[in-house]
Amino acid sequence: MTATTADIRPVFRPQTAGLRLLGSGLVAFGVFLSGFVISEPAPYELYLAGLVGISFILGLKISRYTAPLLALLLVFNVGGMLSLTVMDDLDVGPMYIAVSTFLALTAIFYAAIVEARPARLPLIFNAWTLAAVITSILGILGYFHAFPGAEVFTRYDRAMGAFQDPNVFGPFLVAPGLYLVHGLLTGRAMHAPLRVAALLIIVLGVFLSFSRAAWALFLFCGIMLVFVMLLKERTALFRMKILILAMAAAVLMSGALFAVLQSKKVSDLFSSRAKLEQEYDSDHLGRFERHKIGFLLSMEKPLGLGPMVFGQIYTEDEHNIWLKSLTTYGWLGFVAYVTLVISTLTIGFRYMLRNRPWQPYLMIAWITMLGHIGIANVIDIDHWRHVYLLYGIIWGCGALEYRWQRDKRRGRGTSVQKAKPVSA
Repeated sequence: MTATTADIRPVFRPQTAGLRLLGSGLVAFGVFLSGFVISEPAPYELYLAGLVGISFILGLKISRYTAPLLALLLVFNVGGMLSLTVMDDLDVGPMYIAVSTFLALTAIFYAAIVEARPARLPLIFNAWTLAAVITSILGILGYFHAFPGAEVFTRYDRAMGAFQDPNVFGPFLVAPGLYLVHGLLTGRAMHAPLRVAALLIIVLGVFLSFSRAAWALFLFCGIMLVFVMLLKERTALFRMKILILAMAAAVLMSGALFAVLQSKKVSDLFSSRAKLEQEYDSDHLGRFERHKIGFLLSMEKPLGLGPMVFGQIYTEDEHNIWLKSLTTYGWLGFVAYVTLVISTLTIGFRYMLRNRPWQPYLMIAWITMLGHIGIANVIDIDHWRHVYLLYGIIWGCGALEYRWQRDKRRGRGTSVQKAKPVSA
């Protein structure tokens, strides 16, 4: 059987189907709220805390396929709790670990809901894309001071949308951007104008964030998406279509960015931010020197330093996820985090080219995660909400594959429900 026909849908009573529809809508709204984190606690935290609790109370289960994700995140946060024991001042430490634990629960929640009903994947990505477009518009309007008070959506004269930091705002937009690119390459022509408009808004948002990490992430992920799609598609005609449309999209986005660069304000800041190395990277006790000092110090501290302590000592935070895991979660947390990253990337790499209904979503999530791990060498992604969403999507899709293979071995139709394709 093919991936488009090998699903057997159970028969639901009307009230059960209605509850599932309501649950999917609540999940999509939670993902949408992840694009608006201008203050903490954000509506996303308050909403997800209630939704996660209610969902598990009402019977959402963690299967044996997603249980390793739970175990790794649990060990990771236990390391953080142990690091609290070496702190002299527990002012902000407990709250930091509490947020880490909450975000870990969201990753497990997303994995469980994807496994339970893969039809939620398009809802998740559509909600993420809508949030990305709206928060990009806010960032663009703020950057150009389009209305009184618009500067609230900027920081250091860089667009940050409804976020607290341009360096989080920019990377948040990457997965929705890939989703739109994939839709342009594989979807119906009638939907192309809307996708093009949304993509241009997101690209401009990424550009005006003036985040070097976000620029590199978007460029890398875009190239990787086209490359992986060329690997997946077997027909020469379709491969030619992908190449032509990808080049057309690149020309269109380049033209839009060239037009924006005609503004002196934009071009001056671009010239400054486009340098590969900034002064705060290579100066005395700059980013790279702090990395070296921090790693040496962590070798003497098995339990870590405690949350936020590194920044108090060296005036700046770690800006490196590996160092962050050592200083904040100790050796135990570091091992758990490295295992989590390797496991997540392995799951995605093994399954993202298989002909399954959820394949496009897994592919986009895996490419985005790979890019995030790359930029995590120069930036801290520990509390980025959308990264935990990516963990959930990848592990949830991995669980779907395990169930698919299990049913195939048993010689029966798969019990996995079909996810609506991206181009629908």
